[in-house]
Amino acid sequence: MAKSTRPKTKATRPPTKEELLEKAKQPGKDAMILHPFYRGKIQTVPKCAIRGYQDFSIWYTPGVAKPCLDIRTDHDKVWKHTNRGNLIAVVSDGSRVLGLGNIGPEAALPVMEGKALIFKYFGGVDAVPVVLDTQDPEEIIKTVKFLRPSFGGINLEDIAKPKCFGILRRLRAELDIPCWHDDAQGTAAITLAGLMGALKFVGKALDQVQIAMLGVGAANVATAHILIAAGVPPGNIIMCDRLGLLYKDRYDMDAVKLKEHDKYNLAMMTNKEGQSGEFGEAMRGADVCISASKPEPGIIRKEWVSSMASDSIVFTLANPLPEIWPWEAKEAGARIVGTGRSDFPNQVNNSLGFPAIFRGALDVQARTISDQMCIAAAQSLADFAEEKGLRKDYIIPKMDEWELFPREAVAVAMKAIETGVARVERDEKELLENARRIIKASIDQTQLLMEKGFIPKPPI
Repeated sequence: MAKSTRPKTKATRPPTKEELLEKAKQPGKDAMILHPFYRGKIQTVPKCAIRGYQDFSIWYTPGVAKPCLDIRTDHDKVWKHTNRGNLIAVVSDGSRVLGLGNIGPEAALPVMEGKALIFKYFGGVDAVPVVLDTQDPEEIIKTVKFLRPSFGGINLEDIAKPKCFGILRRLRAELDIPCWHDDAQGTAAITLAGLMGALKFVGKALDQVQIAMLGVGAANVATAHILIAAGVPPGNIIMCDRLGLLYKDRYDMDAVKLKEHDKYNLAMMTNKEGQSGEFGEAMRGADVCISASKPEPGIIRKEWVSSMASDSIVFTLANPLPEIWPWEAKEAGARIVGTGRSDFPNQVNNSLGFPAIFRGALDVQARTISDQMCIAAAQSLADFAEEKGLRKDYIIPKMDEWELFPREAVAVAMKAIETGVARVERDEKELLENARRIIKASIDQTQLLMEKGFIPKPPI
C-alpha cells in the first residue's frame, strides 16, 4: 500500500513556517493517491426497497407505466413519483476551475464530483456532474434548458466571467427551478456569514466598516452585491482589478460598460471618494480585506495588512493557495484571518452553504434562490457560530458540525416561503425534522458503507 507523506511535528512546540507550508501541500499529495484508488468519488445507490426480483415489475415495466401516465396527465406529479425533487445538476464548461484556469471539461470533472459528494453528504441532495464540451454561452444555456425536466435545480460551477453572469441571469429568468452560480452566490453567502461572525467578535457594525476587495471576478462581484443587500453602504467598498482600484471615472469605464455590465455597475456605486492606485491604497485604514484573486501567496503584502485599521479582518479566499499565508497576515497585525482552505482556521468556503441552501430550496420546491435566501443562510451560520462561542480562530462554523446544515436549510426554506418563491408551504418544525432526517441518513449511509467494506478502506 502507498504510504502518506504527512509531515510529523512535535507536539511540544508550535510548527515552523516550513512545516506549515508542507502541511498546506499535503492535501494535493494525498489526492494523487486516493483519487485513482477510488476511481471517482460518487456512485448511484438505490433508494427503493428490492424485496425480490418481482419488485422490478413495480419499479420498471409493466408497473412503471402507471406513474408515467399519471405525470402525463399532470406534470406537477413528477415531483411525487420521481427523485426530481431531490436531484440537481452540477454544470460546468471547465473554463475557470478553482484558480487553475481554463482546463476544460474532463479536467474539471474531479471538482464537479467533489461538489456532488458534498451535496450528498452534508445536504442529502443527489447531484450529478454534467461537464459540457462547449464554452459558448448560448449553447450552455440551451443545454441546461434541455436538461430542466430531469432536475429540481441547477448548480453552475467554474464558468469564466463575464459570461457566467449572463448565463446565470438568463437561466434564472427562463427556468422555473432554482439556478445559481456557486462560485458567485455561494461564495458570497459564506463570505457574508464569516464577516458577520468576525465583526461580532471585534465589535464592529456591518454598516460602518470600510471594505477593500481584491479581484472583480464572479466571487467578489456577487459578494459585493450581497454585502450591499445586507446593509453595507456601497461607497464603503473599494474594489481592485489588475489595472488598480475601481472607480467611476477610471479611463477604461466605457469599454467595461460594453463588456462587463456587473463590473461597471459596481464601479458606479463603490469607492465614494474615487480613490485610485494599487490595492495597498484601498487597504490603508480599511477594516476588512476580502480577496478572491490569484492563488499565490505574496499577492497581498504584509505592509498593506499593517496599514489597515485596528482589529482588522483579512479573508484571502483564493484556492488552492491564499494570497497571503495566514501566519504572515497575523504577523502584520490582522486580528482575524480566514482562508478558503479546510486545513487552516476560519475556512470561508462555499461548502458551508450550497448543500443546505439547495436542501432548503428543494424542500419547498422553490422557483429560484434569491439574494434574500442567501442572506438568511449567512445569518443562520453566523448565529450558529455565535451560539458555539466566537473566537479569533472560530468566526464561522466548521464543516464537521453537521447540525448547522439542517438549521441553514430551514432558514432558506422559510425565506423562500416568506418571499413567495416557494411552490410548497411547510411549517418550520416540519422542515427542520425533514432536513435533519435526510441529512443524518446520508451521513449514516456513508458510514455504514464504510463499516461494511462496500467503500474500501483508504490506503493512507
